[in-house]
Amino acid sequence: MASPTRSEVLSLFRSLLRAAREFTDYNIREYVKRRTVHAFRHNRSLSEPTEVAAAFADGKSQLGVAKRQAIVYSLYAPSVKSVMEIKSA
Repeated sequence: MASPTRSEVLSLFRSLLRAAREFTDYNIREYVKRRTVHAFRHNRSLSEPTEVAAAFADGKSQLGVAKRQAIVYSLYAPSVKSVMEIKSA
């Protein structure tokens, strides 16, 4: 298992943040951003090549999960995004 390069890690980070933008719900979007930043900060101090490779592989799998969930959430997104947009009868 080869250790990923710095550019590959940064690309994964940007991809995860882009995937977060695909969520229509504000709370979920911010959760994905927060979780991404937290995970990368947590793994910043890894020095063992096997640990870095494992963390990178986990990040890639999380990217796949985020992309799939964004699609599912977009299918069932409410037509009204805010309570203020509801027309009273």
